Amino acid sequence: MSDKDEIRELLARYCFALDADRFEEMAALFTQDGVWETAFGTGTGRAGIVAQARSIATGERPRRVHLTTNIVIDLDGDTATARSNWALVQNSPAGPVIGSGGAYADRLAKVEGRWFFKHRTIERYIKAG
Repeated sequence: MSDKDEIRELLARYCFALDADRFEEMAALFTQDGVWETAFGTGTGRAGIVAQARSIATGERPRRVHLTTNIVIDLDGDTATARSNWALVQNSPAGPVIGSGGAYADRLAKVEGRWFFKHRTIERYIKAG
């Protein structure tokens, strides 16, 4: 698989783990010192990312899926950057709705032959309501 394909799969694995509330699995996609920068705060290191994700996922939440698109990847040896757009589709009493959306800005690192997020910045500029 090419580096760009591996990075696209990393982006997809992130969405599957996040949507299933498998925060340890999601955090394992980051380097040991990785940073997850969200509109609700920042998690640093895998334990910090898990804690930040849990702080956001309070209460009962509707079933949802994150969709990632318009992915642009720039490779530079064992580092890369990626830009993409995302939308969150979720259930509501009126049926499926777009709950939010925005953009990801990623810095990535290849460690022992495998790609990880080094720093993921999430810009959220589409909000329901």
